Amino acid sequence: MEAYKTPGQLIEALLSERGWTQRLLAAVLDMSESTTNKLISGSQAVTAEIALTLEEVFGVSAEQFLTLQKDYDLARARLVVRPDQGRATRAKLFSGLPVADMIKRGWLDTTDIKNMPAMEESLAKFFGAPTVNEIEFLAHAAKKTDVDGDVTPAQLAWLYRVKQIARNLLVPSYSEDRTRIAIQKLKSYLNAPEEARHVPRTLMECGIRLVFVEGLKGSKVDGACLWLDERSPVIGMTLRYDRMDNFWFVLRHELEHVLQHHGQNKPVLDVDIDSDQSTSEEERIANDAASEFCVPSKKIESFIARKAPIFPERDFLGLAKILGVHPSLVAGQIQFKTGRYDLFRGHLAKIRACVLPSAIVDGWGDIAPIN
Repeated sequence: MEAYKTPGQLIEALLSERGWTQRLLAAVLDMSESTTNKLISGSQAVTAEIALTLEEVFGVSAEQFLTLQKDYDLARARLVVRPDQGRATRAKLFSGLPVADMIKRGWLDTTDIKNMPAMEESLAKFFGAPTVNEIEFLAHAAKKTDVDGDVTPAQLAWLYRVKQIARNLLVPSYSEDRTRIAIQKLKSYLNAPEEARHVPRTLMECGIRLVFVEGLKGSKVDGACLWLDERSPVIGMTLRYDRMDNFWFVLRHELEHVLQHHGQNKPVLDVDIDSDQSTSEEERIANDAASEFCVPSKKIESFIARKAPIFPERDFLGLAKILGVHPSLVAGQIQFKTGRYDLFRGHLAKIRACVLPSAIVDGWGDIAPIN
């Protein structure tokens, strides 16, 4: 059977094969001539019920009539409905960005998600773009964003929030010498979670803007290093894991990026640091510095080699005492280097409540003020 574009054309061909008139068809179907004329002309759609009656009369499957009707309806709709780039842009925006969460967190200056013009204007403003089409992850759809490595829209939004907050902070110009001295000072804070309260001021005195922004759901961001200009480094942290060992590892990791001037051309976004899957030289350098800062590698590797697989708790606590650090840091490094995340879990101290009260914070119920 030849191809037909509409169910009406198929009906006409079937009438011709049988030598039937439309009046006869109306009588067989027990419907008005007006209705059969409309079916054949295409001004009335073939419904599922009509398709079944046509199947009984002509012996042609109802599915064939309905498929022709669907294709015909879609072809007519394409003539009426024109492509709208705005819809495509909005689809990309809302499929990648947790807009509802951004509104709840006070990142956007509109709360009505149905007011699309206001929402697009607010999103463009948040990302510092003239229009939504020029937002970084849309404008760079065919290539990487201006961040070091591949990032998701949610991760990029978090990074922009860190940058917004950092621009509002008044700190002295960055000093590498003061930073190296400060890192030695930070070592003295490793013996108790409460000592982390001193970190924000210690880094501010070095000219480093430290900002804590709660991560967006599913983003897996641990921290970031970026520069507002050549004398203004910024460290952003999410405190994704409320653990003392993770806090100090991520902080020292980002500090090494600052010391090495990483992130000056493109921000460095550190995602899922604990996975240790990065192969870049920059990340290897930062990871090594962080590990050495928390617990000297030779000490921890020697302990593992001597005590595995038993790891007596008394010896573990003795090592922490000798090193002058909280057991949480030793536990974290043993877990990381052995992959035994069941070890010493009871010694992993929380730290979020210790560091946030003295820090610049956005999230966990607080909204950082931005001019």
